[in-house]
Amino acid sequence: MTNTSAYALHELSKESRMGARGVEAAREVRIIDLTDFDQRKEEIADQVWQAATDIGFFQVSGHGIAVEEINSAFVNAERFFALPEADKARHPLRRNAGWEYRSQIRPSTGKPDQKESYQITRPRMEGLWPDDVTLPGFKQRALTFERQCWEVGMKLLSCFAIKLGMPETFFTQAHDPSRETYQSTLRMLHYFAISGEPDGPWRAGAHTDFDCLTLLFQRDGQGGLQVCPGKEMDEQVWTPIEPSEGLITCNIGDMLMRWSDDKLPSNFHRVSNPLPGESVPARYSLAFFCQANEDVIIEGPEKKYPAISAKEYLAQRISANFSGKY
Repeated sequence: MTNTSAYALHELSKESRMGARGVEAAREVRIIDLTDFDQRKEEIADQVWQAATDIGFFQVSGHGIAVEEINSAFVNAERFFALPEADKARHPLRRNAGWEYRSQIRPSTGKPDQKESYQITRPRMEGLWPDDVTLPGFKQRALTFERQCWEVGMKLLSCFAIKLGMPETFFTQAHDPSRETYQSTLRMLHYFAISGEPDGPWRAGAHTDFDCLTLLFQRDGQGGLQVCPGKEMDEQVWTPIEPSEGLITCNIGDMLMRWSDDKLPSNFHRVSNPLPGESVPARYSLAFFCQANEDVIIEGPEKKYPAISAKEYLAQRISANFSGKY
């Protein structure tokens, strides 16, 4: 994938901007077991690297977050989205924290995604939490789940550090939640029920993620996620990644692609639309974005790209997708 396609506005082909669905094709999305991680770290690092350098996506089991805890996190998100719009609007998105409604416009489509989201970035949440009268226990449950996601993310990033010849704790130190510069984000997402129509709105247009690593939780029966390696975007060949209880779907983001001197690909994905005349129900997902602390400098071992702070890099990427929201 070229630097332009990875880091600019991710402009795709004219056919994609017109809303073409492309075609579906089977690809192996590997499932990697993280059980006994400390004892199997080198083996797991090899498996994660192979999967990530193939299509940039893989799934993990044995990660330590119980199915019951994942389901509870979904229930917590659904409670928030069920609030009246006036209540949610009291917590508007700013600097990648808070609530937004149909405000994310993908450069690939030029249209707002058909969803709302609530984003939790720990140091930026002042005034953005629903109170305990409105949503009892919401804040504590969300923060507990956010921490669990961080722990899984750091395990996986330690694998990439090993393979890149960095100290094993390199990325853990770069994503330090005890500092005010922390900017990793837990994002709760609610995609609206829609009916398909020619050149209609997209649930989520084709894009790559801005971060180092994304952990995505999907609910059984609420599919739609599709992936397409960047080298195949011209052909628009997409592979569905169906939800499976307990699995976390992981993908490389732009930040880690740059940090790895392009060894790890940040590949395109989307949430597909129904065909014209079809209808799909609401879809909920949870995403955790491992985003290096603001003051961390992103520079690969080979120095392929100029050094840039994580704050500046993330601001550039967000400004391309959210108007005036950073």
